[in-house]
Amino acid sequence: MSNVVVLDNGGGLLKAGFGGERDPTCVVPNCTARPSSSKKWLLADQLLSPTEDLTSATLRRPFDRGHLINPDLQSSLWAHLFTTILKVHPPNTSLLLTEPLFTLPSIQRSVDEIIFEDFNFKALFVSDSPSLVHLYEASRRPYGLVSKAQCSLVVDCGFSFTHAAPVFQNFTLNYGVKRMDLGGKALTNYLKELVSYRSVNVMDESFIMDDVKEKLCFVSLDVQRDLKIARKPGKDNMFRCTYVLPDGVTYMKGFVKDPNEANRYLALDASDPSSPAGEKEYVEQQVVNDKPQDRRSVDLTKNEFTLTNERFLVPEMIFRPADLGMNQAGLAECIVRSVNSCHPHLHPVLYESIILTGGSTLFPRFAERLEKELRPLVPDEFQVKITAQEDPILGVWRGGSLLASSPDFEAMCVTKAEYEELGSARCRRRFLH
Repeated sequence: MSNVVVLDNGGGLLKAGFGGERDPTCVVPNCTARPSSSKKWLLADQLLSPTEDLTSATLRRPFDRGHLINPDLQSSLWAHLFTTILKVHPPNTSLLLTEPLFTLPSIQRSVDEIIFEDFNFKALFVSDSPSLVHLYEASRRPYGLVSKAQCSLVVDCGFSFTHAAPVFQNFTLNYGVKRMDLGGKALTNYLKELVSYRSVNVMDESFIMDDVKEKLCFVSLDVQRDLKIARKPGKDNMFRCTYVLPDGVTYMKGFVKDPNEANRYLALDASDPSSPAGEKEYVEQQVVNDKPQDRRSVDLTKNEFTLTNERFLVPEMIFRPADLGMNQAGLAECIVRSVNSCHPHLHPVLYESIILTGGSTLFPRFAERLEKELRPLVPDEFQVKITAQEDPILGVWRGGSLLASSPDFEAMCVTKAEYEELGSARCRRRFLH
């Protein structure tokens, strides 16, 4: 087993494991929660237990809006991770840690303090996400453009915000990075507001609404058409589906009532998506087992709610943040601005090597919609090629694992002795952020 721990410390999820392995040992929520029925705070992996009822749980997160605001809480989550889950002895172990872009020096100092003074790690290397994603994608396709040109544009749609970051020769070009203050957390909060306004009050149900968002939301390729379909009654409405809330007795987790019903929208673009005939033909070929009146009636014995246009209006915010009242450009424009900040010689390569990473890129049709939005904004002589990572949540961690297993890794680290001699600010210069 490697003596390097790789920790991708995201705002939403902690991905941790050992350098050189393909997958992390654990992927757990980076938060602590207390169920309404208990006085005990649950940490990280304890929240994933199928028997825990997390309805209306009180949540505490060490990260807020992408910044570490509660180092003590982060320290206790790490302590649980290193001792209970990974079972490592820090004085004999090096740590590769990911940090958000543009982390404030005061936050960097408190992180270094936790790692070297509280945990006594032997050595530390700090990296940002885009350079690790680039490293992993370049190693996966040694003869591809990313590897040959040593250049890519990483679009990271994370929990707290979305970055478009150009990477050149494994270094993120900070002057070209563009950020949107919109990530998975904002989308979940928007979904909470829509559902609470229309059916059931779910403002306190973060875990449940995360699940609803992941299982039922998708990106629309034609918003006007889909809004018209979402207004239709009964089975003509291909987006209507029902989510059953946990009752705390029979089942502790929520679930989609009818998964087949939830996936009906996929057939829309299979035929000619724009023609009304295509829609009509689709509805006619549907074999619906239950009667239409059964489907419309809500089962009062179960606590459930129905979603229609919320399913595509929530991810739509990534492309149209102005609809949420945010004075920011959408993702396609953000990418164009990022590319335009770089040297003109890099423009054609960057547009042809866009890599999508982060949990919010997992919405179905995300890449297709982004290409559709991006193509009109990009000069005609440039090709646009968007690659989605095989697992956008683990992409950064796998890049870190690769780096940690490289022969020069130890030389790149800052040791505890160097930290004690030179202090945090001086040591950080080695990471060239």
